Amino acid sequence: MIAANILNYTAQVKLPERIVCMTEETTEWLYLLGEDWRIVGISGYTVRPPHARKEKPKVSAFTSAKIHKILELEPDLVIGFSDMQAEIAADLVREGVTVHICNQRSVAEIFSTLLMIGCMVGAEQKARELLGRYEARLNAIQQTAAGLPRRPKVYFEEWGDPLISGIRWVSELIEIAGGDDSFGELSVYADATSRIIGDQDRVIAKAPDIIIGSWCGRKFATEKVVARTGWDAIPAVIHNQLYEVKSADILQPGPACLTDGIDHLEKIIQGWAALQVEPSASQGEKPSAVEDKEPSASQDKEPSATQKEEQKA
Repeated sequence: MIAANILNYTAQVKLPERIVCMTEETTEWLYLLGEDWRIVGISGYTVRPPHARKEKPKVSAFTSAKIHKILELEPDLVIGFSDMQAEIAADLVREGVTVHICNQRSVAEIFSTLLMIGCMVGAEQKARELLGRYEARLNAIQQTAAGLPRRPKVYFEEWGDPLISGIRWVSELIEIAGGDDSFGELSVYADATSRIIGDQDRVIAKAPDIIIGSWCGRKFATEKVVARTGWDAIPAVIHNQLYEVKSADILQPGPACLTDGIDHLEKIIQGWAALQVEPSASQGEKPSAVEDKEPSASQDKEPSATQKEEQKA
């Protein structure tokens, strides 16, 4: 009788070593985990970390990708985001490539997704450590916000034509920072088309104290916002409380929104609160966005129904 060979598949198990990241947050996260050596291709929209653009070949935009270039890289894993990349994923799967599509929409889901990716590359401990820091920061911000004399009404504009309100994680971060999302009821919808506000008078009726713009790939045009019919009656316009937050900081469902994104929101809301004590500080000034201008290379992780022209990979 011939003895059967002993199977030892576990000894052959390998973690992915040639990863293509079709979205920015995955790239940033792998760099933060010290696992960037595994990345062989990135999105052309990548701006975090800045040196990734110089170190890694750009093989995709957001709703398009250079399939032949991805295949040439011989990836053992491609990571994407949402149904917006479903067709790209399908093309790659048909070519025999392993693809993982993430679909996080809330702050809790962002935490879960980042932990999962950490486990996929054998960096669970480092991932939990970083996520613990992020959570501690969110709790500290929320605790500070509890001391606000009043929670400001915040209108977050993800796109200006048509008007689109913020996605769920943005709405939740606004709440954590001490504000009340003017269109929080729309934030539960994953797709941007369901968050189209439509009639501009709906914003006027909400009377937001703060307006925050984050137009994907474009500068938040404050002068156009304040010129909208009837918007001169909105408290945010009257008191010069219009701000821009870079989409690379707030519209990526990853480390960016949990760090720089929430920090921007806290600064804006706490600044508004300080002016309630000294309201004259903001009177008589021409409204203008105060955050840095939007870099043309950045992207929105939840593109609007009027998706901008994509940067070439």
